[in-house]
Amino acid sequence: MITISNLTKTFIKDGNKIEVLKSINLEIRRGESLAILGVSGTGKTTLLQILGILDHPTSGHVLYGGVNTFEWNERKRAEFRNRKIGFVFQFHHLLPEFTTLENTMMPALINGIAKEEAARKAEIILTEVGLGDRLTHKPGELSGGEQQRVAVARAMIMEPEILLADEPTGNLDTETGKKINDLLLNLTETKGATLIVVTHNRLLAGRMSRTIGLKDGEIYDL
Repeated sequence: MITISNLTKTFIKDGNKIEVLKSINLEIRRGESLAILGVSGTGKTTLLQILGILDHPTSGHVLYGGVNTFEWNERKRAEFRNRKIGFVFQFHHLLPEFTTLENTMMPALINGIAKEEAARKAEIILTEVGLGDRLTHKPGELSGGEQQRVAVARAMIMEPEILLADEPTGNLDTETGKKINDLLLNLTETKGATLIVVTHNRLLAGRMSRTIGLKDGEIYDL
């Protein structure tokens, strides 16, 4: 589904070249759950942002179904990203002035879906993640785990083919984090989505169908 070839990412800081990713080669199969394991500062988030077409590689290719999305213009990349890719981050990034339902509806509205249909889809996915009785609550009225469930629902409302998660439980206690992990794995399996998680949590990584390591900008097998 995704082929990464000779991917590099370099930043210039204070006149010095910093290689964050070094000749990454990786194939990700449709429907698998992949953990990218590594400590902070190894380039995990940078790799995930490139996979999500949020950042450009310095060199190399990322192919989705054999197509190099970085050859597209920004509008076409944005359309692909909004329709095909869902994102869950360590911090939920919910809009505090909007309700659970309204926050979840956002991707559907951005994709041009009518408000009534977006609300219907949002209610369905929120019920699936166990928040059917929290539709009118605002983020400040929810627990940390509930807020992250809203973030997962928001990421899944468009039924993306790929779900990218960046330390999705890093801001939660162990028990709540386990429940979010269960939710991510169950939802992606039910929807047939490909799940890619970057984490330093070996317990979470051990539940994925495949785990690789990232150290000093290079991939290695575990």
